[in-house]
Amino acid sequence: MEKAAIIEKIRNAVVSVVRHEDFEMKDELTASQVGGWDSLSHMLIIAELEKVFNIKFKLKELNKLVNMGSLIQTIESKLTA
Repeated sequence: MEKAAIIEKIRNAVVSVVRHEDFEMKDELTASQVGGWDSLSHMLIIAELEKVFNIKFKLKELNKLVNMGSLIQTIESKLTA
């Protein structure tokens, strides 16, 4: 899957949970920069991403996520594994 398609699916998942599009998808984007992205919505976003991409995150992978770039890289690696 192309990176642009991955980014679009991630954006759609985030929008579906936080219910707004007031953020710009970029590698440096963090949860604290997106209104409504708190600890509960974080878990809902992760669950939605697992469903959308048909993957499962390991706890150690989730602990290493620092921004959108690391999330994209993690998903890319799971899709190519």
